[in-house]
Amino acid sequence: MRVRFWGTRGSLPVALTSTGVRRKLRSALTYALDAGVTDIDALLANLDRDADFAVTHTYGGHSACVELDTGAGEFIVCDLGSGARPLGNDLLQRAAAGRPRVVNVFLSHVHWDHIMGFPFLAPAYDPDWTIRIHGGHAELEHALRLQQSAPCFPVPFDRLAARIEFVRLDPGVPHTTDGIEVAIKKQRHSGDSYGYRFTRSGRSLVYTTDSEHRPEDAEEAAGFVEFFRGADLVVFDAMYSLLEAISVKEDWGHSSNIVAVELCQRAAVKHLCLFHHEPAYDDEQIEQVLRETVRFEELTRGEAARLMISSASDGLEIDV
Repeated sequence: MRVRFWGTRGSLPVALTSTGVRRKLRSALTYALDAGVTDIDALLANLDRDADFAVTHTYGGHSACVELDTGAGEFIVCDLGSGARPLGNDLLQRAAAGRPRVVNVFLSHVHWDHIMGFPFLAPAYDPDWTIRIHGGHAELEHALRLQQSAPCFPVPFDRLAARIEFVRLDPGVPHTTDGIEVAIKKQRHSGDSYGYRFTRSGRSLVYTTDSEHRPEDAEEAAGFVEFFRGADLVVFDAMYSLLEAISVKEDWGHSSNIVAVELCQRAAVKHLCLFHHEPAYDDEQIEQVLRETVRFEELTRGEAARLMISSASDGLEIDV
C-alpha cells in the first residue's frame, strides 16, 4: 500500500509567499558561494545531497487530504481538504488507465478545512463515478450540502453528477471496503472527530487527526495505544508544541509531537508521520519541529526499536 499526501496543513490552506521564496533563494545562493559551486547542475545535486528539505522544497499549503493507494481496485481517501482538488485531477487520469471509478472517502470530521475541497473534486461532476462518504457523524450529508448552499457557493450539491452515497460507521463495528479492513475510533475534538485504522495483508495505517490527548487521562491514552498497536505507519496531528497543547491552546482539539512519540513508542509503531501542520509555520519552523521530534525519540527510546519519524508534505509518498 502506498500513502500519498495531497494536503497536510491544519485549519486552513496557506501559500508560500514571495518572502518565503526569496528566503529559499538566499539560502541556496549562500550555499553556492560558500561551496564555490558555479555550475547549476552541480549546485542542484549538492543542495539535494546536503541542504535541509526546507531550503530546496516546501511542505506545501493544502489542507488535509491523504490517499491510501493499493495499486488496484477502488480509491481510498482520508478527508477532503483543499488537497482534494489536485487529487481529483489525478484520479481522472488513473481511472482512464483502467482503475474503477469509485472513491471511498473517510472523513475524520466535517469542519471546513477537512471538507472544503469536495466542491472542487473533479470526479464529483462525472456521472461515471461513484463517491462513498464514510464517517462516524450523523451530519455527513448535511455538512457537505450546507457548504455548497447559497450564498456560500455557486454550484449546489444537487448539480453534482456523480453517484454520491453516505455510509455511517460505528466505533467497535468492523467494516470492510474493497478488501481493506477499517476500524474507527472516536477522538477528543470539538464536535467529535474519528481516527481510522486501515489493514490489508497484515499491513496497517492509522490516520488520526484533529484529536486532543490529555496526558492525565491514562485510560484514554491506553485506548489509543491499543488502536495504534504495531501499526506500520501512524499519520498523527502534531499541530502544537506540548507547552501550547497543555496551556494556551488546551481544548483547541489538537495534539503535539511529544505526545505522538510517547503513544507510538508505547504501541511499538514502526513509522510516525507528523501531520496537520500549524498554518502559521513556515518550512523552516516545520523542519525544526521534525528535528526536535527525532531528538526526543532518540532520548526516550531506551531498549525499544527505533521509531522512524518523518514530516508530511504535499506530494510525499510512503510505502506501507
